[in-house]
Amino acid sequence: MANFDTETPAGRLVIEALRGALSEAALPADSLLAVALSGGLDSTVLLDAAVRCFGASRVIALHIHHGLSPNADAWVSHCEALAASLDVRYASRHVDVVRMGGESLEAAARDARYRALDDLCDEQGAAALLIAHHADDQAETVLLQLLRGAGVAGLAAMAPQRLHASEVMRLRPLLRLLRAQLEQYAHERDLSWIEDESNADTRYARNALRHDVLPVLAVHFPGFRDALARTASHAASAQRLLDELAGIDMEKARHAEEGALALNALLALDDERATNLLRYWMRDRGLQAASTARVADILRQLHAAADARDGHALRIDHVGHALRVYRNALFWEKADSADAPDLDDGPSQARALVELRWQGEEVWRLPQWRGSLVFEPAAEPGDDVIAESVLRAAPLSARSRAGGERLRVASDAPSRTLKNLFQERGVPAWKRDVPLIFIGALLMFVPLVGVNREVENAKGPWRRLIWRPDLLIA
Repeated sequence: MANFDTETPAGRLVIEALRGALSEAALPADSLLAVALSGGLDSTVLLDAAVRCFGASRVIALHIHHGLSPNADAWVSHCEALAASLDVRYASRHVDVVRMGGESLEAAARDARYRALDDLCDEQGAAALLIAHHADDQAETVLLQLLRGAGVAGLAAMAPQRLHASEVMRLRPLLRLLRAQLEQYAHERDLSWIEDESNADTRYARNALRHDVLPVLAVHFPGFRDALARTASHAASAQRLLDELAGIDMEKARHAEEGALALNALLALDDERATNLLRYWMRDRGLQAASTARVADILRQLHAAADARDGHALRIDHVGHALRVYRNALFWEKADSADAPDLDDGPSQARALVELRWQGEEVWRLPQWRGSLVFEPAAEPGDDVIAESVLRAAPLSARSRAGGERLRVASDAPSRTLKNLFQERGVPAWKRDVPLIFIGALLMFVPLVGVNREVENAKGPWRRLIWRPDLLIA
């Protein structure tokens, strides 16, 4: 690694910022550090400084190809060559930018980029992702959020350090440095970088601020970047307090159903606290943030559904998910599962009958129902347990509900309709599209309900029948 005793002022600022950020992150001394490399000035400086500070063996350069520029292929080649010149590992990924309803191209590209970077970090074993945002970027972000009427979370802008359970640690070591200081470093180090032609397009809000507004602010308010950075810091502190309050409210409103809130507890809060809790809960569930107007509309619809005692019919769509209510449980469903029909209003969509001659299989894949039936060895009889000899006695078949099916859940109880049994177990109507497992002509097992006790059991060995949706069986 380099000797920094004779470093220039610009060099010292960059090196000290990088070392300080890594020291605060308290990462292991041999951990792998990923640098998000676009090939522009900022990320080129960050990669060069990271290699000088920590050595090439600890650094990997990651590049994301959006396909949004005709020069994107050339940028990939440039970044690969830059990494090779510094003797660091390099990985890239091509992403397709898909815009959700009302989402800007900039936002869609940013989300796609970070998802891809998180995936690459996970694949490569990186302990942290270093991002080259600087003080000018932070000032632009705060101003944009102000002009959009963003709340406290928006004004908090970009955090120097961010750690989320589902993501690699993100570090922005250059956040207190000006772009002019990075330019000086780059010139002193004789670095070469690319210029994204879209940065000059003032049809984009950020570029309009950068080219038309910030230069005027710099003349009349020379310290505006520091002032806006302080605003972001104050907002971040306020957001932490709001999150603490939301955490307290969420504990009180938590429903027994995993990931759900109790609707009555949420609506018992005043609107400001309920809105704060909804935002916190959506973030906790990994959902995209909603606008103020959208959250207010969600709260209004929840109140209306509760007043009308019609929560089961409620469905509020939001970026690939649907908000649903069942028996006071408020929860988010993936859009595809939320689209499932209410099977108690009539027969489900017919699927081809699937048969299996069971010969000791551990898993029976049933892709028509997006899941698998698992035959787990069991030491003794019990719930959902059936003898292997019974499983071998006749062909097993998986069928769709036709309506009117009945099942006996206890040997000393009468048979009951599946509709009654689903209701008793609190299974929402849109989750009832499961395969019915027959042995011969007799209904044997229904996921979320259990084994039919009209099936004559026998001595062991035994198997426990478990239904696993595809999401859980990977």
